[in-house]
Amino acid sequence: MLHGGGPGASAWSNFGRNLAPFAEAGLRTLLVDQPCFGRSDKPELDTDYFTFSANAVAALMDELGIAQAGFVGNSLGGGAATRLALDHPDKADRLLLMGPGGISVNIFTPDPTEGIKHLFAFNSAQEPTREQMRTFLTTLAYDASVVTDDFVEERYAQATDPAARLGGARMGAAFANPAWAERTMLWREAHRLTQPVLLTWGREDRVNPVDGAFVALKTIPNARLHVFPHCGHWAQSEKFDEFNRLAVDFFTH
Repeated sequence: MLHGGGPGASAWSNFGRNLAPFAEAGLRTLLVDQPCFGRSDKPELDTDYFTFSANAVAALMDELGIAQAGFVGNSLGGGAATRLALDHPDKADRLLLMGPGGISVNIFTPDPTEGIKHLFAFNSAQEPTREQMRTFLTTLAYDASVVTDDFVEERYAQATDPAARLGGARMGAAFANPAWAERTMLWREAHRLTQPVLLTWGREDRVNPVDGAFVALKTIPNARLHVFPHCGHWAQSEKFDEFNRLAVDFFTH
């Protein structure tokens, strides 16, 4: 499972609660902190972020003796999973992509989206505030009541750790590098994906809106789309039971 790219994000914060349902279904599941996040290194990147992360995950698979795996990728992690499947097709059995970056092309919604604006505002601030974190987190959820004071404090502490700030800056610099921009436009290569792909979207997603799904759905040969109503960018938690049933069925059949 590959997490999203918001400030304070990590594999555990995104997917920790989903481990048990996957394990109960007999699925060996690894939660991976991508480069620049969580407890992983915060290196300077020598290529675009999706490629860098995909190569790191491919190397991790080699280290662990995993020849092939299915991937769940949320937002930023969806872009990394897509790049891995394109560049290392033998390693990716199938992809479940949740409001993924890179392959979403907004048809009706202007860029940058509301969620991306608030992400940039937090990451670019010299001294980001708790209120900026609350505003960002609120754009991720359909029901703003889930953004409690404790949750804001937890994510704020994680995001303002010096190592996390460094990681966020280095990831941001990679996305801002015009020399690597074309590599992040995964929608232009999506037709090359040969694996089964399940696209999942929250209908009320304000980070990568659902109208961004249509190009990927049309161009990926073996793609299907599931849209969760009354759901934002966090289907794995906002639609916990439905998401887990859908995902387990996808990876076991």
